[in-house]
Amino acid sequence: MTTYFIQAFIYLVAAVIAVPLAKRFGLGSVLGYLVAGVVIGPVMGLVGQEASTIQHFAEFGVVMMLFLIGMEIDPKALWAMRVRLLGLGGLQVTLTAAAGMSIAWWLGLQWQTALTVGFIFAVSSTAIVLQTLDEKGLSKTEGGRNAFSVLLFQDIAVIPMLALIPLLALPGLRGGSGAESPADAGLSLVSGLPGWAHALVVVGAVAAVIVGGYYLSRPLFRYVVKSGLREVFTATALMLVIGIAALMSVVNLSPALGAFLAGVVLANSEFRHELEANIEPFKGLLLGLFFITVGAGINFEVLVAEWVTVVSLGVAVIAVKALILLALARLFGIRSSNGWLFTLGLAQAGEFGFVLLTYSVQSHVISQDIAQVLSLVVALSMFLTPLLFIVYDRVVLPRYRRSKNDERDADIIDEQGPVIVAGVGRFGQIICRLLRANNIPIVVLDHELEQIENVRQINIKSFFGDASRPDLLEKAGIEKARLLVVAIDDRDRSVKMVEHVKKFFPGVWVLARAFDRGHGYQLREAGADDVMSETYHSALELGGHALTAMGVHPMRAKQMTWAFVQNEKAHEEELFEAWKEIEQGIKFSPRYGELFMKLEEALSSSMHREWNEPKPEDVPIWVPPQK
Repeated sequence: MTTYFIQAFIYLVAAVIAVPLAKRFGLGSVLGYLVAGVVIGPVMGLVGQEASTIQHFAEFGVVMMLFLIGMEIDPKALWAMRVRLLGLGGLQVTLTAAAGMSIAWWLGLQWQTALTVGFIFAVSSTAIVLQTLDEKGLSKTEGGRNAFSVLLFQDIAVIPMLALIPLLALPGLRGGSGAESPADAGLSLVSGLPGWAHALVVVGAVAAVIVGGYYLSRPLFRYVVKSGLREVFTATALMLVIGIAALMSVVNLSPALGAFLAGVVLANSEFRHELEANIEPFKGLLLGLFFITVGAGINFEVLVAEWVTVVSLGVAVIAVKALILLALARLFGIRSSNGWLFTLGLAQAGEFGFVLLTYSVQSHVISQDIAQVLSLVVALSMFLTPLLFIVYDRVVLPRYRRSKNDERDADIIDEQGPVIVAGVGRFGQIICRLLRANNIPIVVLDHELEQIENVRQINIKSFFGDASRPDLLEKAGIEKARLLVVAIDDRDRSVKMVEHVKKFFPGVWVLARAFDRGHGYQLREAGADDVMSETYHSALELGGHALTAMGVHPMRAKQMTWAFVQNEKAHEEELFEAWKEIEQGIKFSPRYGELFMKLEEALSSSMHREWNEPKPEDVPIWVPPQK
């Protein structure tokens, strides 16, 4: 028992250290888990042969993930994506398997082994791709949705692959392999059955999942909810997912596919959100454990001996899959950055590759020596996947953002007005609407084409162009303008813009949007006449509501927020001067800390001043909230 505790502690320590570091450097949690596995496995030798056993257990995280994804998809939405699911997914699997088979056959493998190798590299990593898309908020994009369609088809395609692999057995490997046969690998309800009976059992299992999920799950959850014990509901949710996975396994189907179907069936259940809340922590922990075991399972002895082969094949797998995916993206109209997200996201082998590889060895289709090399190739391609997403974030996205804006020249500005508004995002739009409502002429500039098109739809005339460019400001009439509103979503450009305007057009009153206190001080130093933090007043308003919700009279809450504003203004100059010391190179200014504590003391004092509660006839009747 002590050994298990120590091993669990090692895995958790590795995750706790590596994942936050990876996230801090913008590498994503998946790469953090993989690096953690490499460090505690091949590098330090803290974990050993148990990594492969734990990996089989951790693969259950993929099952849970697909169950949760299924609950997010309405059956109608699943039907609507049938073209992409079958067309895009079917072509991807077929073409990639054919390309993999051709290369393997060219390298001298027998056609049965070559075909199996094609199957192994045709599937991508559901766990890594979906986890990364979700982390980066890309699941709802066109590229993310198409990637999900292909991944779902791949999970379905694993079923016929598993059925076909035993038929490809090589007589020469039957006697030499010490691996157990698939029939002995575990409990199966379909082993030895004729084809028609096998098909009936499979259909019956799928029907049981769908019918049982629709008709039996609701009475079961109602019964459990009446107990009032949250842990029993959690146990029921786990029982449901584990039971479906077991049922799919004993009929030689993908447990992940069965869990996905069950999730789709329960998508409209009133218990959906409670199920998600109970399963999510287990899913995250098991997925993290799975990624660690992939890193820990890398055999460095084989890697050192065959590193040229492994690296060459790994790069070849990613390159060939990327070319096929890019061609399919063009064929199906997945353009611009979405096409590259689709391509780079799916250009790796996946966790089902390990399953197919193990099954192929057991079925005497692939020798143990070749399997060790192929296992490293699969792991390497998965290891490189987070780096492909980094390429997408840092190379592809900026390029397409620039090209989308640079493909057209700045608009010809044919109007001038007393007010110039630079930036019409969520902040600038409100200012524009307020000015327009009072019939004040404005000239609006923004270098984001989408923002320009949005405000034009609400009849605010605006011009495409970079407002920080001096020539565009001059064309917009900055020389005769009375007011410039700087609301652009860029810290450095906004500061430089204020500096330029106050240097060459000091008579223009400059109002500037700040992201935080430090940015506000930079704008003030640049010469802005009035600076406002984008969250300041909304936070004050919400803080007043919070006081009211805790029993403070609304009028008293208003007075407290006013006192907060007055207190900030009273100490604003002192804090600004202290901040300048920090900007001049002092890492920590004791004076700034003392002033801030002084500000907090003054704020607390103003909050506790006595006040006279207004008479009922002066304000509407207010009833305190119930405790």
